[in-house]
Amino acid sequence: MMVTRYLFFIFSVIAVFAAVMVLVSKKPIHSVLYLTLTFLAIAGHFILLNAQFIAIVNVIVYAGAIMVLFLFTVMLLNLNVRSEVKKPLAVNITAVIAGGMLFLTLTGALRGVEKMHGYDIPVTQMGLVKNLGQVLFSDFRLPFEVSSVLFLAAMVGAVMLGKKTGD
Repeated sequence: MMVTRYLFFIFSVIAVFAAVMVLVSKKPIHSVLYLTLTFLAIAGHFILLNAQFIAIVNVIVYAGAIMVLFLFTVMLLNLNVRSEVKKPLAVNITAVIAGGMLFLTLTGALRGVEKMHGYDIPVTQMGLVKNLGQVLFSDFRLPFEVSSVLFLAAMVGAVMLGKKTGD
């Protein structure tokens, strides 16, 4: 129990640090790498919650595929400080005021929330892939098959759109 608590704090510190570094970093490539670190720390939280499937999907989809797209976009755009348009002082002041108002609104909204109580879930194997697969292939067989046909149609459509017409 104590190891879980320490791991939670370690993952939380890493996630918050990396998220702040995404905003503070001067180079876009570093921001993308810090965002990947944030996604990995969040995946660590999912593992602590015994949701291994969501953790793996988070790593594969977000830290893998989406971050590769971000990285290629940043590299293709070739963002430089010299080419960046300078914003007027009024825009910066307005952004700070809007951010402060958002912070005050969130603080006021969360002040009325009662303290969350932890509930004991009777099923300790709730987030495991085995149980998810059993439910997916028994109770939700039709929606699963319909979504797989839709994904197949989307892949065929993407290939047809990407294919040259002369071939």
